[in-house]
Amino acid sequence: MIDDLSRSLASTVQQARTALDLSVNALAERSGVSRAMIGKIERGEAQPTAVLLGKLSGALGMTLSELVARAENTGELLRRAEDQPVWTDPITGYHRRAVSPVTESSLELVEVELPAGASVSYPADAYIFKYQQLWILDGHLRFHEGRQVHELHTGDCLQLGPPSATTFHNPGTTPCRYLVALVKGRA
Repeated sequence: MIDDLSRSLASTVQQARTALDLSVNALAERSGVSRAMIGKIERGEAQPTAVLLGKLSGALGMTLSELVARAENTGELLRRAEDQPVWTDPITGYHRRAVSPVTESSLELVEVELPAGASVSYPADAYIFKYQQLWILDGHLRFHEGRQVHELHTGDCLQLGPPSATTFHNPGTTPCRYLVALVKGRA
């Protein structure tokens, strides 16, 4: 079942693609996502995973948070907790809450809850446009940054290095909650 946010994401992906004057073929080539899947996403026939949205957002020159924020754009400077859009990956159960109001600010705050045993991977291209820090709010996160593996626990904060492929993995038996602080800008 496709929810309202997924329908809005479908429209947002299509609008961003056409604003860049990209064909579906060109976006497929840039992102590594098949033309058929992009078509299904844009038509609202498929609920995209976090990995697919990460690849598409990077190819469209924006962060995953920006993509979700555009889908939920209200223009308000205050975003109440009940108005913060939550997106759930249909495969892993990964929950992503866009905490920050939708503004022209380069700062974004995103709260993530990664279920026990779940993993989500992103290509290096998803990190080209930003600086990031991860702050573990609760639990254990095994974060693969290229070849380096960071074991992060409640209260730990990590500044990410140069763009590289990443994997977020929760090796624990309870959900891991963490805050991602993003500052957009070319490295």
